[in-house]
Amino acid sequence: MQAVGKQSPLRHISSRATCAIGLVCLVGMASAFAGELKLATTTSTENSGLLKFLLPRFEQKSGVTVKVIAVGSGKAMKMGEMGDVDVLLVHARKMEDEFMAAGYGVNRRDVMYNDFIVVGPASDPDRLKGGKDVLAGFRKIAAGNAKFISRGDNSGTDVMEKAYWKQVGIEPKGQPWYVNAGLGMGEVLTMAAQMPGYTLSDRATYGAYRAKTGLAILLEGDPRMFNPYGVIAVNPAKHAGTNYVDAMKLVEWITSRDGQDTIAAYKVEGEQLFFPSYRGK
Repeated sequence: MQAVGKQSPLRHISSRATCAIGLVCLVGMASAFAGELKLATTTSTENSGLLKFLLPRFEQKSGVTVKVIAVGSGKAMKMGEMGDVDVLLVHARKMEDEFMAAGYGVNRRDVMYNDFIVVGPASDPDRLKGGKDVLAGFRKIAAGNAKFISRGDNSGTDVMEKAYWKQVGIEPKGQPWYVNAGLGMGEVLTMAAQMPGYTLSDRATYGAYRAKTGLAILLEGDPRMFNPYGVIAVNPAKHAGTNYVDAMKLVEWITSRDGQDTIAAYKVEGEQLFFPSYRGK
């Protein structure tokens, strides 16, 4: 019979085995996350070619490999809410503020900006060319016969477009001239060229697709078309499995002087497409 107060040797073995298994699991989890970062971002950063220019420099400096998931800003933030990604690079400020207020994100920072433009066929059937008032331009499109192709994907561009229609008091859904594509910016620009028709685009993606589509900028310069981008780390308090350490490496680098200078250096056919916020040093 075992003496009272003595522990069985088997219990010691069992405790050591449990600790060892737990340690192996922790090490395995750490190695699974270390150096792997999931970035959900808007299609404009991908379609414009910016990420292919920007991320290799970050990866080289940090040793972190970035997996890019390019979707609309709304879907990107939904992925952040679910904990499916580690960091966001998006352009829908109202939704970003709501995302932060709900506690899904931490350390949001401004990264860069450009602007929205209305593009369409060079023939410009609705006579938008030269205009600077985006609301007046949208009224002309609604009164004309040409098609308007909408992203329809809850992206930052789509949210902005819907806001313009609301401001002019027009419900475009169901109208014969309104095409709800449900696609990314590059695909919508291609559709606008093929139909042909008008669309709202961020300047960067248009710059990358201008040569292949032949679309012209017909309306630009309205302050209401300002297009800021922000970076947000997913809150590890909401999702413990997220790679917060590497997410913050990207947040810090992309807002540093090096990251901001790299953004400024990206050009297509000599034209700068994104303008850094220069918040970093």
